[in-house]
Formats: sequence, structure tokens, C-alpha cells
Amino acid sequence: MTKLWGGRFQKSAEAWVDEFGASIGFDQQLVMEDLEGSIAHVTMLGAQEILPVEDVAMILDGLKQLQVKAEAGELEFTVANEDIHLNLEKMLIDLIGPVGGKLHTGRSRNDQVATDMHLFLKKRVAEVIGLIENFQKTLLIQAEQHVETIAPGYTHLQRAQPISFAHHLMAYFWMLERDKQRYQESMKRIDILPLGAGAMAGTTFPIDRLKSAELLGFANVYANSMDAVSDRDFIVEFLSNSSLLIAHLSRFAEEIILWSTDEFKFIELDDAFSTGSSIMPQKKNPDMAELIRGKSGRVFGNLMGLLTVLKGTPLTYNKDMQEDKEGMFDTVHTVLGALKIFDGMVATMTINTKRLHAAVHSDFSNATELADYLATKGMPFREAHEVTGKLVFTCIQRGIYLLDLPLEDMKVESELIEADIYEVLAPEAAVRRRNSLGGTGFEQIKIQLEKAKACLF
Repeated sequence: MTKLWGGRFQKSAEAWVDEFGASIGFDQQLVMEDLEGSIAHVTMLGAQEILPVEDVAMILDGLKQLQVKAEAGELEFTVANEDIHLNLEKMLIDLIGPVGGKLHTGRSRNDQVATDMHLFLKKRVAEVIGLIENFQKTLLIQAEQHVETIAPGYTHLQRAQPISFAHHLMAYFWMLERDKQRYQESMKRIDILPLGAGAMAGTTFPIDRLKSAELLGFANVYANSMDAVSDRDFIVEFLSNSSLLIAHLSRFAEEIILWSTDEFKFIELDDAFSTGSSIMPQKKNPDMAELIRGKSGRVFGNLMGLLTVLKGTPLTYNKDMQEDKEGMFDTVHTVLGALKIFDGMVATMTINTKRLHAAVHSDFSNATELADYLATKGMPFREAHEVTGKLVFTCIQRGIYLLDLPLEDMKVESELIEADIYEVLAPEAAVRRRNSLGGTGFEQIKIQLEKAKACLF
């Protein structure tokens, strides 16, 4: 098959070389964006009288026919035509004749592919933002139901202080809010049109780049044609933002996995998000959470892969940059899937409030309350810390907890301790009293929930 660019060549590459260099195996995912860009381009060519009205009409009719076929999944792509651009151009020529070859007037595959990827990410980032908001709403619903559910809070994966379970859930809400803001901010860099930059130096045709931008819904155009065809910052930024998002989801997945074990039993996942064992009938595995935790590695890898590709490429376009797409497509697929799964997983999980209640009444996470109690009575905090530590050690030796320790035994270490200490040590009181801004106190949680709603509604 003769290449659309083959006039200068006297010899064809072997089939396996064509296969190695072709990108159609993955860039066919840009089919709708490529057609969308071509429709805008030829419309602009007509408006500028670069192409005759009748040619423009024929080309537009052909492109729209290809759109219909693409939506129905009826297009057949071939490695012989290398990429999505040449495949579609060949299909157009086959459909409407040689006039289809006029479509490429005033543009290059370099600005064409960059345009496709800008269009693609504009749509997908909007999807990601929408799914993040859906997940935030789910977290908000769960949190509102568990403001006064007391749970152990951890540092170093050791019981630290009692908290509201809603407070724990809302920590992820705010992580997601930052993720959402990063994606929203990145739209400024995605919403710039490269079309019209040509191969790298612009074009001699009297094109109207602003008209193309208007037709495609872009807010701006690249000011420099060399930058336009070589810029992949917007993809790196997407991969970076996605890496942070998947890191947050992976942290949450790890907690879901821990909480669903028999050792914790804080939650039970819905059967729809769990799997069984082929040999152990009793097993209920949190496979979806584990998969999300594992998929973080591929998203991080996609970011590092593209950074490595770009670090040594001189201006402007180089074939290396064909490697920008697979990681982008993979990350889009991974992130969209992870958000949908996590949303459903959290929405349907059962929270074991009895187990959480038992957990905070069988640990020393209320020890800081005793130290604070002594400090409010005038004892230097370091001394209060030491007194509390000694009382904890006494409890450990006896196999009991602070709430079980008789008052007379507490007074051995400090006469400042009175009978009201038992009210102070109650986990519910410990949480309620932490009413500093952003703290886990019930009143602060309610304020936090209102702030969260303001971010969504």
C-alpha cells in the first residue's frame, strides 16, 4: 500500500518495521477527537476561502459519515496507515475521492495530534472532576451518619486518640478537594489550541487560528508554533495530578483493607466489591481495594515514563513523543475506574459501630486526656506526661485500662487527680472536648460538614 507521505521514498519498510512504528493500536482512541478537529479545520479553511465551498461541503459530508461509523464501531483501522490521522484521511479519500486529500491543507500531523490530545484531556479531566465530586458526596453522606460514632485514631498504626469516625472520613474528602482543584487548575493549560502551528513553523496559508479555537471551544491558542507542537506539559500535569489522586485512593484502600480484617472488623464491604477464595470457602477478600492500591504503581510509572521521554528531546516534534499516549490513555482508564469503584465501595460498606465502640473502650488512646487534665490543674505538661505514663504502665501490669484504675491508685502518682477524671477519660468526652478549629469535636465536625457542602452545592 502506498503511504500518503511516500513520494520521496523508493523503498517500503518491512511489515514488522511498520508494525513497530505504528501507533494505530492505541491512538485509535482519539478517533472522535481527530474527526472533531478535522471538521473544525476544514470549516475554517472554507471560511478563509482557502478551499472552495463545494470542496468543503464534500469533505464535511465525508467526515460526518465517518463520525457516524465511528460511533457505531464500524471503522476498521490498519497498521499500514500507521496512525489515527492517516487512517481517517485514507478512509475519507476512499469515501469521497481525491478531494479528501485537501483536508490536510495548512496543517501537519504534529499540530493535529497535539490538538487531538488537548481535546481528549479536556473531556476526560471534566469526567474525572465529576467523579471526584460524586465520591465526595458519598463521603459526606457517610460522615453525616457517623458524627458521634467514636473510633480509634492512629499514628504509626498504633492507637493514638479517640476521634469521630466522620472526622476520619472527612480527611479523605479534603484530600479529594485538593485533587479536584489541581485538575480544575490544569484545565487552563489543557484549554490551549495547537492547531495551525503546522509542522513547527506555522503555515503560508491565511488560516484563522482564533476561528479554529472558537469552533473547537478553546479559550486560547499557543503563542509559539514550536512550543505548540512540542508541548506535553499538559499531559505531564495530568499524570502528576492523577498520581497524587491515586496515592490518596491507595492510602484509603489500605485502610479499607485493614478495617475489613477480623483483627479490626471496623467495616464490612458489600459482596459486590469483594471476592472469594478458590480453596478457602470462608474468605471474603477486599480485592477491589487491593487492586486500586496496586494500580497506583502503573499511574506513577506512566508519569515517570513520560518525563523520561521528554527530558532529552530537542525542539520540536520527535518520534519519541509517540510514547506520550499509551500512558495517558492508561491513566485515564485507571483513574476513572478507581473513582467509580471507590465511590460504590464506600457507599455500600457497613460500619460496625459496636466494634468501634468496643475498640475505644479497650485501649489507652485516652491517655492524653489525663495528661491534659493535669496540665489544666497547673502541672507542667512534661511532668503530667510522665505521671500519665506511669499510670499506663501500672494498668498494663494489671491487664486493665485507665477507666478501670481505682482513684486511690491514681492519687499515688498525683493528688491533683479527682473523681471527675473518669468523666474526662470517657472516649465520648475526649472527642467532644477537642473543639479547636478543625478538630474532631462534634461541633467542629458539623462546621466542617457545612464547609464541605459549600464546596459541592
